[in-house]
Amino acid sequence: MMHFEWWWAWLLLPLPLLLRFLLKPARGADQAALRVPFLADFERPRRGAAAAFGRWPLYLALLGWLLLIAALSRPQWLGELAQAPVSGRDLMLAVDISGSMKESDFALGGRRVSRIDAAKAVGADFIVRREGDRIGLIVFGGRPYLQMPLSFDLKAVSDMLAETFIGLAEERETAIGDAIGLALKRLRRREGDRVLILLTDGANNAGSLSPQVAADLAARENMKIYTIGIGADIGNRARFNLFRRGSELDEETLKAIAGATGGRYFRARNTAELAEIYRLLDRIEAVEHEAATFRTRRALYPWPLAAAALIAGFVLLAPARVSRPRGAV
Repeated sequence: MMHFEWWWAWLLLPLPLLLRFLLKPARGADQAALRVPFLADFERPRRGAAAAFGRWPLYLALLGWLLLIAALSRPQWLGELAQAPVSGRDLMLAVDISGSMKESDFALGGRRVSRIDAAKAVGADFIVRREGDRIGLIVFGGRPYLQMPLSFDLKAVSDMLAETFIGLAEERETAIGDAIGLALKRLRRREGDRVLILLTDGANNAGSLSPQVAADLAARENMKIYTIGIGADIGNRARFNLFRRGSELDEETLKAIAGATGGRYFRARNTAELAEIYRLLDRIEAVEHEAATFRTRRALYPWPLAAAALIAGFVLLAPARVSRPRGAV
């Protein structure tokens, strides 16, 4: 059925008429006159159908205004009621995008890739399998940012993860505690299972909230945290000729975070291990809730808006064509 999201826009329909009566005419508009001695050389005023035909620009302008109001009211076509599967779980991903995630010690499709590229590729597969969950995305370096709020639109979350890049959030530092704090803030008022999956390759060296304090706060709010330490071992990094400093993984802290909240710590040394970790996380039990009902909505405003634009262009160009002398090129 048809639905107008902004129905109040129709109250603007008589606006041109109100302006016509409320605004004063321009000065001198009624004093201009052309005096000629030969009145017979001019046509007599048109009447009836001829006069009405001469006013067609006004009628077109009124039609254009009607179409413009119709577009402004945001017409939508509502589909039938449908049900969406809802598990009741709110799941937030927190992905480290500090500079150390540039390390190319992972392999994907037979070629060397950076840690962030591997995390994005495997994480995208994990996201699209979570039908029924609300998923959000946090990225963090020296400070955390909410990249995508909790949403059932898994493709949108996956796309936002794919668009994430190093340098988006102060790449020289890693604020693990603040990332947990931001996730807790976004999940605090949610019901059902609340889960944070935190992926990092470093140690906390920035932020105002320590990882231990953040984990204790999460435990009080019954938020479970799964931590993933990513990055090859020292031997494998030597094989890849990677000896950058400042990217050492703090496994003890990640284990403590997971243990304090009833979660679990995972270690991903390569792409295969990271994919296996996400498959294990797929088995998190869900709390079944009643399915949510919704209606599909299809926006119709482009049609009246396009028609109004065409009419406006035609009305503006028509006077120039009418006033052009005969025989003019």
